[in-house]
Amino acid sequence: MRHELFAPLTAGEISAVARLVRGAGVGERPGFSAVFTDEPDKALLRAGTQVPRRARAMVVDRSTGRSYDVRIDLDAQSVESADVVAHGAAPVLLGEFESVAAAVKKDRRYLDALARRGITDVTHVQVDPWCVGNIPGIQGERVCGAISYVRDSPADNGYAHPIEGVVAFVDLVTGDVLDVKDHGVRPMNRACANYDAGSGAPLRDDVKPLEITQPEGVGFTLDGHELTWQKWRFQVSLHPLEGLVVHGLEYRDGDAYRSILHRGSVAEMVVPYGDAAPEHHWRSAFDVGEFGLGKLTNSLVLGCDCLGEIRYLDAVMAGEDGEPYTLPNAICVHEEDDGILWKHQDWVTGATEVRRSRRLVVSSIATVGNYEYGFFWYFHQDGSVQVEAKLTGIVQTRAIHEGEPTPSATRIGENIVAPYHQHIFSFRLDFEIDGPDNSVFENDAAPIPVGPDNPTGSAFTVRKTLLESELGGVGRTDPQVSRNWTIVNRGRTNAWGLPVGYKLLPGWASATLLAQDESPIARRAGFTRRNVWVTPYSPSEMRSAGDFPNQHREGDGLPVWTRADRPTVDTDIVVWYTLGVTHVPRAEDWPVMPVERAGFHLLPVNFFDRSPALDVPPSPAAHACH
Repeated sequence: MRHELFAPLTAGEISAVARLVRGAGVGERPGFSAVFTDEPDKALLRAGTQVPRRARAMVVDRSTGRSYDVRIDLDAQSVESADVVAHGAAPVLLGEFESVAAAVKKDRRYLDALARRGITDVTHVQVDPWCVGNIPGIQGERVCGAISYVRDSPADNGYAHPIEGVVAFVDLVTGDVLDVKDHGVRPMNRACANYDAGSGAPLRDDVKPLEITQPEGVGFTLDGHELTWQKWRFQVSLHPLEGLVVHGLEYRDGDAYRSILHRGSVAEMVVPYGDAAPEHHWRSAFDVGEFGLGKLTNSLVLGCDCLGEIRYLDAVMAGEDGEPYTLPNAICVHEEDDGILWKHQDWVTGATEVRRSRRLVVSSIATVGNYEYGFFWYFHQDGSVQVEAKLTGIVQTRAIHEGEPTPSATRIGENIVAPYHQHIFSFRLDFEIDGPDNSVFENDAAPIPVGPDNPTGSAFTVRKTLLESELGGVGRTDPQVSRNWTIVNRGRTNAWGLPVGYKLLPGWASATLLAQDESPIARRAGFTRRNVWVTPYSPSEMRSAGDFPNQHREGDGLPVWTRADRPTVDTDIVVWYTLGVTHVPRAEDWPVMPVERAGFHLLPVNFFDRSPALDVPPSPAAHACH
């Protein structure tokens, strides 16, 4: 569905939201955690109902710490509702986190703990705030934990020098340090572990220039947020919580565009740590619901991982004062060579036909504390889409005594280890395969029993299970049976009578949560228990752990919604795909981690009558191999 009511907010609309929220008296000192389009119910638009343009604001009263969920009618210029958030809290304000270091560095208990470690000058002490939803008994509307490191200089890698055992808890509303825990002194690693060009010297001298040029210009067109490339058409934008969002994905088949995906984004990601030490076991991060991937997206003015003829999209965002600002070069768009698309050599005639593949890349990069996450959507000439997350940055560290056992961490230096952890992403995929009436099959390859239908025992088939309701199916990947999921429109068939569809093909990183059911993180991140969830579309169900996971003790989202076991056949459905990287750090991940990739593939399955890549022209002779 393509409609202007789904478009991101303009600068003028963001300013109107701030003015209306203040005018309605929402909080004494409102801080704006996130402001974004309140997307309309697709069913109302299909019915022809007149729907106003709406915005939504997650607001924090800086005076009380109370969170508000505010909905604004932009057409009427009025606040429709301003509900107090009863469970959980709005995402953190970056201004709140920036105040933590100053607060703890004035606290006598904290200074004494540092002094016991021989640290008397706090000038270069780095303080990292963490949300505390996994710690029971912490009181306060908005509280964070603070972990500390020492930098030998302003440009030093502080994670090489953790101040082990010291954890401070800060009330973000009052600025008070509620408590300082000292779990015991450990020796500090003093070796520097920097990663600038000078630290890598001597640098390789055999890296030759690699130039990618498109002398006739790029092959795509950008019209505002709409991208058109060869047969693909869609909108792309940046959401303050979810980051990169793809909207209204369509493929031109003949003279008409056919719908595939109404909306795709990262609906939540959680990073749980698996170290049982008391100063570490509570650590986790909900990078969508606690922090906001979009708010933390890099401006690629000073550095981009793209190579070639690049175009950028700016993002208009709301600052924490509610006023708009522009994040320049937030989204990168370019084309890449992608190897062989298809090839065959006729063994009888010797004739060879080969086509090279090209793909369109849409990407953004977010920095969340010590980690970077790149999100890449690849659009291919064969009608397939690949989605990839690239993980890099710096691993978390902890200091240890020499010879201390560390069953959940890897030694990476003198007196320093990197704890085991997971990165679990949940993608919300709102499919519309040739329209809204879709169904999902879970597919397993299975041998046919030996007998008249399989006398030699070599035959196999595909066992297809229609997921009739939310709790149906296994919902876990299984490479031994080549498990995948197809999203089909049973009311539309191709030329051969097969229902049109797309396949969700898992990648190699498909771990689910390792923490046990009784753990706090398992309650809060219940979506991590399955790789695949299927729900009927609801405009109120946008994020896998619910809208307010920050400081939510019991958890919300997919496990709660699916208890109703609603029907999911021949209706507007959403597929939620969870993929996970279980990161057991290596020495080679230090001091900066080479990129690790995780993702999945969306492949047309009987969506077309034949290969849609048959019309790709041969490469020019000048580019042929010799």
